Amino acid sequence: MTPDSALSLHVRFDSHNQVRLRPSLGPPEEVDRADELCALELRFVESERAEVQATARQAPDTPEAFVAWFESLERTGEGQGDPLFDWLERDADLPSMTWFLRQEVAGEAGFDDLLSLTQVKMPERVKLELARNYWDEMGQGNAGGMHGPMLGRLAEALGIHAGPPGSIAWESLALGNLMIALAANRQYAYQSIGALGVIELTAPGRATKVNAGLQRLGVGGEARRYFALHATLDVKHSQSYDREVLYPLVAADPRLARPIAEGALMRLHAGARCFERYRRELGLSAGERRSHPRSEMVSRQER
Repeated sequence: MTPDSALSLHVRFDSHNQVRLRPSLGPPEEVDRADELCALELRFVESERAEVQATARQAPDTPEAFVAWFESLERTGEGQGDPLFDWLERDADLPSMTWFLRQEVAGEAGFDDLLSLTQVKMPERVKLELARNYWDEMGQGNAGGMHGPMLGRLAEALGIHAGPPGSIAWESLALGNLMIALAANRQYAYQSIGALGVIELTAPGRATKVNAGLQRLGVGGEARRYFALHATLDVKHSQSYDREVLYPLVAADPRLARPIAEGALMRLHAGARCFERYRRELGLSAGERRSHPRSEMVSRQER
């Protein structure tokens, strides 16, 4: 698939997801088109699974060993330690940071909604942990503490608005589309469990660096709150997730180790694909630091 065709496909998926997840008063329009996109979505997920299945088969299927394997992904998982985040922390200028965050906002699927979709019909202990996580996402009942709007406030502070499709990397859209596909299709519920868990595991390190970069650039604490919060809170969430979600699921049914592993590896693969694209668009390579985004994408964005 060419980059242009990938962008076109993921723009279609993104638009479809906006419609199918939004409350409405009646059946969706263009049902045939929706059915076509759902079929394409399943093909997309299966192609992503194919990329990681060999590695997922190496995951152990006893609970203690599986949790240890899962935790090791923080160190060994694809995309971990990507030099992009050291550069964002120490060297990126404000236009470059804003460009990066525009991509991140575009790929954000809404962790609260993903939790809600994933927890349906899960075992009691698992549901309770996902509910506790969801309650934190909801600011524990305080609208000002809701995580999703925090990201929106950062975007507003930096003047980030939805731009034309050409201003967003298809890899960013693919990341969000993958997360929604896993959570919305019950045959991928356990892959969604793995994908959500690996976000909690790996996000704090990246969030810490982005928050430090924003602080260096003079972005105020309230605007930075989303990244400052996830730099610490997700550590606690990850520990609880291991104990209350991963361990009991694999203990009850060792066959679940593989789909959970697939979901974690799929999420890491999609994230690493984004980081590679971002470095390319920002003119970075390993050991290289620059401050100004370049590329045809940036040119399209500025027009």
